[in-house]
Amino acid sequence: MNFNRAVIKVGSALVAPTKTGCSGQYTLAIAQFITKCQQQGKEIILVSSGGVAAGRSIIHHGSPELSIAVKKAMSSVGQMKMMANWQRFFDRPCSQILINQSDLENRKRFISIKETIQIQLANGILPIVNENDTLTSEDLTVGDNDNLAALVAQVCKADSLFILSDIDGVFTKDPKVHSDAVLIPDIEHITDEIYALAGTSRNHLATGGMKTKIQAAEKAVEHGINTYIVNGTKSEVFASLLAQQNPGTRFAADKDIIKAKKHWLKHTLKSQGKITLDSGAVNALVNKGASLLPSGIKTIEQHFKAGDAVDLIDHQNNHFIAKGISLYSHSDLQRIMGKHSDEIAIILGHNQSNVVVHRDDMVIL
Repeated sequence: MNFNRAVIKVGSALVAPTKTGCSGQYTLAIAQFITKCQQQGKEIILVSSGGVAAGRSIIHHGSPELSIAVKKAMSSVGQMKMMANWQRFFDRPCSQILINQSDLENRKRFISIKETIQIQLANGILPIVNENDTLTSEDLTVGDNDNLAALVAQVCKADSLFILSDIDGVFTKDPKVHSDAVLIPDIEHITDEIYALAGTSRNHLATGGMKTKIQAAEKAVEHGINTYIVNGTKSEVFASLLAQQNPGTRFAADKDIIKAKKHWLKHTLKSQGKITLDSGAVNALVNKGASLLPSGIKTIEQHFKAGDAVDLIDHQNNHFIAKGISLYSHSDLQRIMGKHSDEIAIILGHNQSNVVVHRDDMVIL
């Protein structure tokens, strides 16, 4: 279950487990897990609920049944507290991104969100995404952030989605009612029978249930994203994830999606050139899922433009190891090959990207 770019969704019950607002009871362990992932070179996007729950103790409401206006007011003040609660655990900066599904359905806004998150990740920033509850004109429906997390994972081209809940995963029965309930570790296909296993949330602070988590998983796996439902209240869960062990329920990514992308890159696009790589770059691409940096390039053959497909060759044995889309032309690469990414702007006078071929635009053969 190795991953390189993941979206981690954290629910309200973990961010604000009591009526007194945000807490580090569970979020500290989650933040430590995110930091360790980042130290391993993994890219993380956090989708965090908790705005309404964090503001619940500040806005007087007098009723367990909250009006939409009260929820919006709670979200507005609670969002600040939620962000401050996350930022205190990280040395690196965090960003706040408030979106809703309509933003993702609009092509221009979709691209804008994608570009913003891409730039933030490239600069070592942790994007923290939440639904824009304050400005939404509709009810804050159950499971918004579960499904939002799946959509964000698609935008970011993540390879994994981790949905952190207060339950271990999907069980054969409701484990809070039936002592003989058994955890289902792997689900290859989401069927009506799987949905039938979903119960409803009993936590008054949570906005989602198991059904919405399965819905989110279905959205993600259809786009080739492995999805996991795990228990975010247990610190040992994160040790298992770092050890590449599944502590919850895994929904397998649709292999047809992955094959279609590989087929398009391998067979549809005609290569216009060749780039020979040193052993360090070969290892990074093949074994670590990394992008190609200019420092790993040894030679360049043929003439090609930025945006053309190129073959990537191992210089030691002349083996064809990958194919991808070059973000630089052959003439620019002749000038920056073997150089550090920080030198690109100085040498070329501009910086199209810190990488030559991004891993999202590459297929390892």
